[in-house]
Order: sequence, then C-alpha cells, then structure tokens
Amino acid sequence: MALLLLDIGSGTQDVLLVPDEVLDGRWPLENCPKFVLPSPAQQVARQIRACTVAGQGVHLHGEIMGGGFFRALKAHLAAGMPASSTSRAGLSLFDNPAFLESMGVTVQEQCPAGHVPIWTGDFSWPWWQGWLAMAGLPMPAMVAAAVQDHGHHPDGGNRLGRFRLWETFLQQGQGRPEALLFETPPREYTRLAALQGCIAGGLVGDTGAAAVLGALFDPAIEALQREAGVCVVNCGNSHLIAFLVHGGRIWGVYEHHTGMRSREELLADLDQFRRGTLAQAQVHASGGHGSLRLEPPAAAGTFDRLVVLGPQRSLLAGSEEGGAAAQFIAPGGDMMLAGAFGLLHGQRLRGAATA
Repeated sequence: MALLLLDIGSGTQDVLLVPDEVLDGRWPLENCPKFVLPSPAQQVARQIRACTVAGQGVHLHGEIMGGGFFRALKAHLAAGMPASSTSRAGLSLFDNPAFLESMGVTVQEQCPAGHVPIWTGDFSWPWWQGWLAMAGLPMPAMVAAAVQDHGHHPDGGNRLGRFRLWETFLQQGQGRPEALLFETPPREYTRLAALQGCIAGGLVGDTGAAAVLGALFDPAIEALQREAGVCVVNCGNSHLIAFLVHGGRIWGVYEHHTGMRSREELLADLDQFRRGTLAQAQVHASGGHGSLRLEPPAAAGTFDRLVVLGPQRSLLAGSEEGGAAAQFIAPGGDMMLAGAFGLLHGQRLRGAATA
C-alpha cells in the first residue's frame, strides 16, 4: 500500500512516495522517491500566461485551490484579454465574488465561446497517474496532503481570519500539531475540504502543521524540545511561520509574509514573539497575520533554541539566539521534504494516540 505525501506551497509542491517496501521495513526510508515540482497554482499561472501570449481568453473551472496564479491572471487582464471563472474556482482568489468581478473577471458557470478552459485544483489523479506511470512507480493506495487554508471570510479579512483559526487551535485545543491533520476538516477550512475531495478522503492539514511536524521528525529536535522550548521557523516562498514548541505541543504561533520582512525585522519579531511581547496588532499593521503566545511551563524557558526550515531559510543564515547559532535542519535528509516527512510523522503520532 504505497503512500503519497504532498506539501503544497505557493511555489512548489514537495512530494514523498513511500512504497510498500519502506512501509513494511524491507527498505530504509532513504529509498523513497522524492519530487520537488512546481505547485499546481504555478501550473495554472503558466497556462494563463500562454493564453495571454496567444491572445486567448481564459475560463477557470474546477475546485478551490491556492491563489498563486493571481499575478498571472492580473497581467492577463491588464493586457486586455478576457477572463471568466465559475463561482467555485473563483473562491481560490476571493471569498466574495464581487471582488473577483471588480478585477474584470466574469463569474459564470459555462465557458464562453473562444475562452480556453483551465482546471483549478490542488490535486489531480489523472496528472499523478501519468507522472508516476512515466517514472515506473506504483499508484498510491492513500494520499495525505497539506496546503495553507485561510478559511472562508466573504466579508474580507483573510489575514485576521486565518489567524483566528490558529487562536482557536491554541486556546481551545491541546496544541498538539498532529491534531491539525484532519480526517474531516472543520467546516471553515474550505480549501482543505476541496483538497480532501480531490485526494479521495485521505488526511489533510495545514502546511504550518506539516512544517512543525517535519521538525519533530528529526530525532535531535524531538529530544531537544522535550528538555527546553524550541522556536521552529519555516521560511516559505510566500509565508513565514514560527512555532514555540515544548513537550510535544505548540505554545505560540507567529505568521507573516516572506517578502514583507527583512532579516533585521524578522529577527526583531522573533525576539519579541519568544518573550511574549509581540502584539497581534503590531504584526497585522506591518502586513502579517498575527502573533499569539500562551503561558508555557517554566521548563520551556524563553524558547531561545532557533530551528530553521524552508526554501527561503537563507533569510536567517548566521543568526544567533540565546548565544547559540540557529540550527538549519534537513528532516529525513532533505530540507525541502520537511513538510512531507511531517505528514508521515503526524500520521504515526495519530496512530499511536489511537492505538
């Protein structure tokens, strides 16, 4: 029973295929096939750009997905080319259809004559069947995947809306990252629900949860956070997210946009975040999502062990926290696959909790 694990970001989708031989212990984990591919949103963006060059209109149809094709669509419209979208596909960009129409995109369910239909969705079985068949690899019996979900906020405020989901998790839940992998996503997670429909019912979760679980997949980090608090920072292509972790649970979350923070600004934010002095309003005013830190046990200290992941991790190269250099880790031997290894680790933790 091969297992396909996908961590789907704005720029790339980072994929781990775990075949039967690894699952049953005949092969080491290092023999798993791995892929770092353009994200589905980037694939949609390329199709839109091709239509722009060809002078053709586009019609978006399909499922809710990441909105990483927004700039390509905006450039298409700026070039004087027409665009339309179904109401469902349009939710990939805006929860309120009026915002989409204000851009110049016509919301309609049928593809207009002369428009090129472009399917939207974070996962396509036919695409993966073709890709794996060309590589001579088995089709998975199960898929688990992570994406970033802002939730559904038709009145606007996606940044605050997404952070309220983190607040609910920390304040009402147990703060355990594996609890953010869902067999049935909460109703506010519309993108996760769409993704789960595409993968035919496997576990889905947020990319932030996958990142922190990826860090805990590393035995050294798992042991370290048992002794004292660790600040795990994932520097993604679009988003920065940091977690305060101790004793197998999350005590704080900080989230911002990668392109909006310089190295100095990020380090200042992280210093205040670790100490519990970074205000939610301060982060939101600077263009980020927010910051929340609960009161941790005394053994956590000030979370001055800095652990860094993500494709934009060079932003923190040479950083020191608490007098010690930041640790740049590669869970499972591959930093880009940290989220996929995190999904694998989360599944194992969930299984241990229910055994």
